[in-house]
Amino acid sequence: MTRVKLCGITRQDDLEAAVEAGADAIGIVCDVTVDTPREVTAERAAELVAATPPLVTTVLVTMPSGPERAIELVEAVEPDAIQVHGGMRPGDLAYLRAKSNTNVFLAVDADDVATADLYDDIADALVVDSVDESGAGGTGETHDWTQTRAAISTLESPVLLAGGLTPENVAEAIRTVDPFAVDVSSGIEAEPGRKDHDALTRFVTSARHASKRTDSSVDDRRAIES
Repeated sequence: MTRVKLCGITRQDDLEAAVEAGADAIGIVCDVTVDTPREVTAERAAELVAATPPLVTTVLVTMPSGPERAIELVEAVEPDAIQVHGGMRPGDLAYLRAKSNTNVFLAVDADDVATADLYDDIADALVVDSVDESGAGGTGETHDWTQTRAAISTLESPVLLAGGLTPENVAEAIRTVDPFAVDVSSGIEAEPGRKDHDALTRFVTSARHASKRTDSSVDDRRAIES
């Protein structure tokens, strides 16, 4: 079953809608080097994390200046995972993972997925995203899903598929790539920084239905092969 992460949560009512819709994880953007209405302060991020039910994974999405800053944010916000954008050397990512009491996700450019091999035995998960020149996600742009599926086929780490996903295309994305999870932000917004509750519900529902069909296809292939 493909998991669903709804990212860019800034408001309490959006958090509640995401939980009600059945999201497996929510993403909170904090301390990034780009101007975005989805960014909140560390204090606000901590409040949203504290308000999230225990069975929903909280992910702090950030572009830290280095591993020490990332560790500071983890200690201040206390998320279940930290998702790093903007690039970080393998040694620094390993240091972050060793020193922080949380899972570490790394975002990689969909146009350069080959770099994921360098981090495959370090990161707890890899986020394949359509990023801008600064390394930030949330661009609203899709990428070549067939190419992505081929590129991630040898990776051991769980892969979160991001980049231009919407309620209308997420099912096709799941059937094409078969990722561990899908990750959406701008594709479920009423306006930048504010979620469309109907859209996020439709996104989760579409992802769930696509996952069931994908799982059934895998079971059918296994039955035939046996």
